[in-house]
Amino acid sequence: MTEELTKEEIAHKYKVLSDNINLINNVIAGKDNLLYNSEEKKECVRRNVEHLEIMKAQDYWTTEDMTAVEKAITDGKKYIK
Repeated sequence: MTEELTKEEIAHKYKVLSDNINLINNVIAGKDNLLYNSEEKKECVRRNVEHLEIMKAQDYWTTEDMTAVEKAITDGKKYIK
């Protein structure tokens, strides 16, 4: 079922994706000091990649650029291998 969202709600959901992207990028770059061991870091990246995949698959997106989302998914999957 299609979720009916306003343009403002879609814009907010798109902006929230950047939090996931930033977290993935920071963990991969070693900038996230909140996570202590490699398994915790991989689990964090896995959860955020999964969230990005779920959100990217939603059918309410219009002209939003998903390039950074796709890159974070790809980079995150490489990291957790």
